[in-house]
Amino acid sequence: MRTYQNIQGKILSWTDLTTEIQKIRQQKLSIVFTNGCFDILHQGHIRYLAEASDMGDIMIVGLNTDDSVKRLKGKYRPLQDQGSRAITLAAISFIDYIVLFSEDTPLRIIESIKPDILVKGGDYKPEEIVGYNIVKSSGGKVCTIPLEKGYSTSIIIKKLLAGKTNI
Repeated sequence: MRTYQNIQGKILSWTDLTTEIQKIRQQKLSIVFTNGCFDILHQGHIRYLAEASDMGDIMIVGLNTDDSVKRLKGKYRPLQDQGSRAITLAAISFIDYIVLFSEDTPLRIIESIKPDILVKGGDYKPEEIVGYNIVKSSGGKVCTIPLEKGYSTSIIIKKLLAGKTNI
């Protein structure tokens, strides 16, 4: 049974994530890592996360903290606080763990966990993705997934500001 407490248990601190990574490595399971702000979760996010998850055994999502989102997206973002964004991601069955990071990039997480597969959206070239060299030098893969046209948090915000009801 999925309880709220079990869902919350998927949101890990750095220390707890390190412990879990050791267990995962002992079991010889592959780790997929992606990251983002995930401010307003939409169909494009779900498809992207599902496809990323299908690439390996364990799916870890690095989630920008509120301060990090504000620096990256501007003073009016995030629209949802980091706790709300984390619990929403944790409720998705194919995501195994969420870890928050306060830096502008997830480089420190990537250096720490050395995922087998690093995934970002198709708006990046693989060699431009933060952590590319780390993952490639440790024998991993860096992949991109095409973005789903018409779905982005920015588009949703623009529609809301324009008073459109069909989002």
